[in-house]
Amino acid sequence: MDGLLLPGLLVAQGVMAGVDTVLNHEVLAGLPQRPNARTEIGLHVLRELIWTALFAGLAWFAWHGAAAAVIALLLALEILVTACDEFVENRNRVLPQNERVLHVFLTLNLGVIVVLLAPSLLDWWAQPTALVAQSHGVFSWLLTLLALAAAFWSLRDFLAWRRLR
Repeated sequence: MDGLLLPGLLVAQGVMAGVDTVLNHEVLAGLPQRPNARTEIGLHVLRELIWTALFAGLAWFAWHGAAAAVIALLLALEILVTACDEFVENRNRVLPQNERVLHVFLTLNLGVIVVLLAPSLLDWWAQPTALVAQSHGVFSWLLTLLALAAAFWSLRDFLAWRRLR
């Protein structure tokens, strides 16, 4: 993960996702209070856990050898969760226009992240298996804060998901 472009795009993903979560899911849609949103909230729990791991893991480490497969798997799961979430939320509610536009940018940004991270994953895969410490300066700290926020929101959504049974 050379340079600062990829860490910057990860931070942008976290910020856009945070805006989507707070503005669209909480303020405008009130998802945690809507029983018909339980499946969507469950998908959000998974997504927030995935991003917790990605933000924290990529903030401070290069994932060499077989460990690179963990990052690849998390990215694949995120793409699957995104596809399922789009299907579920479009079936259950009318999305505000700003949410639709934000989802386009989130999806495009995720695609760029995957494309930029793929060569690093291939390089890492060729190394002996290890987590190798690395820092991206202030971006590592921002990604750590985003990981904590994603973990908090995942727990919050998990409690809402349970309550909506």
